Amino acid sequence: MKKVEDYVRSIPDFPEPGIIFRDITSVLQDPDGLSLAIDSMRDLLKDISFDVIAGTESRGFIFGVPIAYSLHKAFIPVRKAGKLPREVISQTYDLEYGSATIEMHKDSIQPGQKVVIVDDLIATGGTVEATIKMVESLGGEVVKIIFLMELAGLKGRERLAGYDVASVIRYEGN
Repeated sequence: MKKVEDYVRSIPDFPEPGIIFRDITSVLQDPDGLSLAIDSMRDLLKDISFDVIAGTESRGFIFGVPIAYSLHKAFIPVRKAGKLPREVISQTYDLEYGSATIEMHKDSIQPGQKVVIVDDLIATGGTVEATIKMVESLGGEVVKIIFLMELAGLKGRERLAGYDVASVIRYEGN
């Protein structure tokens, strides 16, 4: 039986020499790979009590929505600035070269709700750290953070210390 990592393509020297890009489009393009990825991520939640899933744009949507649907939970989109139509809260965070801002609707999390955050990849952890800050500012409690892949060499898990973090696939390098 294949494992999820068997469906991930490793592309050397992209986007620059020395980088190995872990391409999930090959997972998405295969019905068995897609099912296995979603089922494996959902399995990371089997003993977790929670109310909603928050997924980061855009690949957190790809995995978060089917997990939320299959567990009969609400899904909260965390989007790039300027994409949501109602009143929002926002959080700016640093990137390797510059900064980015993400937003969520101000009424998307109710005080006391238990929240799971879903994304495809943890690298440095900046996007999810910003998401945590927004969830907590609305009174939510982050009870689990799940990823399909983890680039352990970039130490994103350390940035999320104190939270329950899990990934399906772990790559030791960058």
